Amino acid sequence: MMVPTTVPLMHYDPSWPQQFEQTRSNILAACDGLVVAVEHIGGTAISGLIARPTIDAVAMVAESDSIPTAALLIEGLNYRVQPKTSWCDSAWVLTKPRYLSSTQTATNRCIYLLASESPFWKSALAIRDLLRRDRRAAIDFEQAKLQSWKESEGDLERYNSEKAEIFAQLHSMLPPDFS
Repeated sequence: MMVPTTVPLMHYDPSWPQQFEQTRSNILAACDGLVVAVEHIGGTAISGLIARPTIDAVAMVAESDSIPTAALLIEGLNYRVQPKTSWCDSAWVLTKPRYLSSTQTATNRCIYLLASESPFWKSALAIRDLLRRDRRAAIDFEQAKLQSWKESEGDLERYNSEKAEIFAQLHSMLPPDFS
């Protein structure tokens, strides 16, 4: 498996919402009722922003016991389960395509599969909604991501680590009663 050495960033692509809708439709159809909601998050969900060209989404199951079965069904759509990360609580992370090659060195979809009671669900949607309604916050977010990208020299691991700090700052901007 090839691992990207640099993080690609690009200007907003108006096809990203349609790509998300196809992703949502495929997941809901494949999971036959196990996944009850799929929402677009991340930079590609914010119109006009420079972003990494990966469609990020959160997918919710009603019961946490359903996560392994739903993950298996999503894997059938050419996704791969990734190792768990500490920053997204109990979410299972699935990326597409399952296998990277010399011609496709980066994932183009990332699904965070979690149960309805997960705080990550509410937090991810609240941050997305904040960036959609507050243009100044969105521009600051974009500038911070670009600065992180430059400082990390595009290195994926360093970029993701620095981006986690940006999301922590955005989380602190949410109203106290968002949860």
